[in-house]
Amino acid sequence: MKDFLPINKKDMEKRGWDQVDFTYVIGDAYVDHPSFGPAIISRILEAEGYRVGIIAQPDWKDPESINVFGEPRLGFLVSAGNMDSMVNHYSVSKKRRSKDFFTPGGIMGKRPDHATVVYGNLIRRTYKKKPMIIGGIEASLRRMAHYDYWDDCLKRSILLDSQADILSYGMGEKSIVEIAHALNSGIPVEELTFVKGTVYKTKSLDDLYDYITLPSYEQLLSDKLNYAKSFYIQYCNTDAFSGKCLVEPYQNGVYVVQNPMSKPLTTEEMDNVYALPYMRNYHPVYEKDGGIDAIKEVKFSLISNRGCYGGCNFCALTFHQGRIIQVRSHRSILDEAEILINDPDFKGYIHDVGGPTANFRKPACQKQLKRGVCTNRQCLFPKPCPNLEVDHSDYLELLRRLRALPGVKKVFIRSGIRFDYIMADPDDTFFREMCEHHISGQLKVAPEHISDTVLKTLGKPENSVYRAFCKKYAAINKKLGKPQYLVPYLMSSHPGSTLREAIELAEYLRDNHLSPEQVQDFYPTPSTISTCMYYTGVDPRTMKPVFVEHDPHRKAMQRALIQYKNPNNYDLVHEALEIAHRTDLIGFDKKCLIRPRNKNDRAAGKHDEAKGKKQKRPASQAEKKYGISFEKYDSIQENAKKQSIQNAARRRKH
Repeated sequence: MKDFLPINKKDMEKRGWDQVDFTYVIGDAYVDHPSFGPAIISRILEAEGYRVGIIAQPDWKDPESINVFGEPRLGFLVSAGNMDSMVNHYSVSKKRRSKDFFTPGGIMGKRPDHATVVYGNLIRRTYKKKPMIIGGIEASLRRMAHYDYWDDCLKRSILLDSQADILSYGMGEKSIVEIAHALNSGIPVEELTFVKGTVYKTKSLDDLYDYITLPSYEQLLSDKLNYAKSFYIQYCNTDAFSGKCLVEPYQNGVYVVQNPMSKPLTTEEMDNVYALPYMRNYHPVYEKDGGIDAIKEVKFSLISNRGCYGGCNFCALTFHQGRIIQVRSHRSILDEAEILINDPDFKGYIHDVGGPTANFRKPACQKQLKRGVCTNRQCLFPKPCPNLEVDHSDYLELLRRLRALPGVKKVFIRSGIRFDYIMADPDDTFFREMCEHHISGQLKVAPEHISDTVLKTLGKPENSVYRAFCKKYAAINKKLGKPQYLVPYLMSSHPGSTLREAIELAEYLRDNHLSPEQVQDFYPTPSTISTCMYYTGVDPRTMKPVFVEHDPHRKAMQRALIQYKNPNNYDLVHEALEIAHRTDLIGFDKKCLIRPRNKNDRAAGKHDEAKGKKQKRPASQAEKKYGISFEKYDSIQENAKKQSIQNAARRRKH
């Protein structure tokens, strides 16, 4: 029958089941749509003949909440949901978010912090020995020892803290089927050490060969540089073809073992995944509570690919989906488009056709399909690789076929577009048709910054590439007679960014008459090179020091500089310009960022204009001794001087 999977015993009995094979505990509400990981995993297991019951957002304070279906025949599956539960709950400033888009009515608090760990321990309170497999983005990116930004510490593999038996990382379609078949055949869970794309724990390495031993957890705790080295080894072993087995030792003779990643899905396998009988909506039980907002962005969108070889350092896709592009066939996507068109709520607009990077529709080069990706170089950074095959023809043909479908008024592209990949294409046909047919007034792109110093630590192309893209975009739209604009996504406080670079970005925005409404402070999420930089203070690829801003107030200054026109940011911008000795940007001149607040501002501005930007002086002994910045030292000296004058005045008075 085509229906939602059971969420209670009544649903189970309606299907004629007396027991489920797997109980799937998830942190999101139950949405049966292929944009949601738990829906894919549960439908794949169903297609293989297994009975799956869904327990969505159980009460983690009540052990009975995971006992809805009784004891499952084969085991428990656990996922925090489509997002890391901590990212779902907290902003980068660690403030509690007010809304959860994956919960009925957007109510916050229906899942715990560190949901995978909490659910795992909840299950173990009742089912001590039942096989438990954890997966999803939260587990995938915390599979080995990792830095946790919210607790500001290095944590063990989530496999240990959740008390699970196996961790399925990456997208998980292949590994979960292999695990299910093995358990069904009677193989004990502790013997499932051979499945690609999984992590397991063991006390013996006798059966392993050709593996790499990482620094132990205790060594990672003792020296952050050990973590940087360990992380880079992991980063170089994320490929399904060339990646080695990794072993992370813990106390008491326990080892956490990561098997190589599962092989990428073929086009046929991808097509099969998206052809499963999804209900394509949230469970009707949530209707009375206002439904699930998360479905709105994806209900009329099409996923065409997976993976990304863009190599952005702040992105965890390398660890989760890998760098090899996997695609669906045109036929598969067109068939899904027909389903959208026949939906009563469809208004003629396909909101998106893409994936992590919309305009990637083939592997970077043919070598990747035989020998995997290069471990010591990127495809696009710092320059496009000579072997990179730049070709938009397949994606262009797909878009043409979609917009020709009866009932389709417009096909938009809202996934990330790699502008450097577009600029590497000598054929402008895709660029022109994108502007003509697939943009609604504005195109969102992600240069992230304009300082080449910061772009280098971001893993993004030089600013000259983005400037060239902007120029060509404007020229194409002018020729088309379309008043369309670029909306740049920008990031503040990324490792490598000081106030100097933040001011440089503000001046760029001033010169180009841009006023960004959306600015993202760098968010140190698990398993990215940027997060490793944030925690260790070094680039794990070179082990060279990288400036990292940890102070919340200074982070706020960098963010405020990007939105310097906002009156609410005046004080922060003013303070930042004073600290950076750039009061020449306070004034009435068109080059100034903000206007003077008082006479002292005007005098300081004229002084800086006359003398130019103040140069840094060599660090004094006090600065070396106390390890403080020039600006902090200047501030302390100034405050001490003022206090001395005030004390002298009091003495004279008395």
